[in-house]
Amino acid sequence: MSGETEVIDERRRTIEAQERMLKIRMRKIRHKIAIISGKGGVGKSTVAVNLAIAFAMNGHRVGILDADIHGPSIPKMLGLSGNRLEVGPPGIFPAIGPFDIRVVSMDFLLPDENTPVIWRGPLKMTAIRQFLSDIVWGDLNLLLIDLPPGTGDEPLSVAQLLPEMDGVIMVTIPSEVSQIVVKKAVSFAKTLGLPIIGVIENMSGFVCPNCGARVDIFQSGGGERIADEMGIPFLGRIPIDQKICENSDKGKPFIAEYKDSPASEAFMEIVRKIEDFLNRREIGISSESEKG
Repeated sequence: MSGETEVIDERRRTIEAQERMLKIRMRKIRHKIAIISGKGGVGKSTVAVNLAIAFAMNGHRVGILDADIHGPSIPKMLGLSGNRLEVGPPGIFPAIGPFDIRVVSMDFLLPDENTPVIWRGPLKMTAIRQFLSDIVWGDLNLLLIDLPPGTGDEPLSVAQLLPEMDGVIMVTIPSEVSQIVVKKAVSFAKTLGLPIIGVIENMSGFVCPNCGARVDIFQSGGGERIADEMGIPFLGRIPIDQKICENSDKGKPFIAEYKDSPASEAFMEIVRKIEDFLNRREIGISSESEKG
């Protein structure tokens, strides 16, 4: 029994050391935002990547944690497939993507893109804790955390490890099925006391590049309905653009190459709203501190 007790004690000490280092690392990051959806297939990771690029274009120092342990896709979208994390005396260094974006993903630890991650909950929480504590993120204005669909292990782990998180962004598409599931993600965030920055409606209509006509392929207004029913802000609509998919597959930032497109303009407007939220939050926190 003594050997088993020693193992348990060592495990506890390791976790405590990681959580201490996590607090040190996170103090250097001004804002932390999680991007979630209740349903897969809504383009959440694509939204996360283009928001990161938009923030970087606005002068922010940005990092992305790809917390989708089983289906990491951020490296592919940023042209970083095949990269590996470098280890140095202070810890592990993230990969550097376009616009100096710091990127960490399970993809960097796999032998090839076809290797599956077959893990249960405790291992996934351990990985996320290490991504936050062992990575030398440096001084950042913003860390975006791209979470897998649903309200399971990864979202819960991030919420528990980062109680000071600035908030979460919900991504949906206009379909009724997506709305139903995303409402559960909103309830999840409210239950955990996470500030909800707002909801983004992705794939919100197709704008013909030739004539400019708009077609609502997946209906429209789903994001606004969620916002109205759940009492949360609506951040905006991102129209379907074939080049978003093409650029994601090529690992090229869409928003940087097509700045004047309707989709890019929508991304930039959403970023402005998020910046306003973060500024108001900072003012509120400062006011509370002064009262204290």
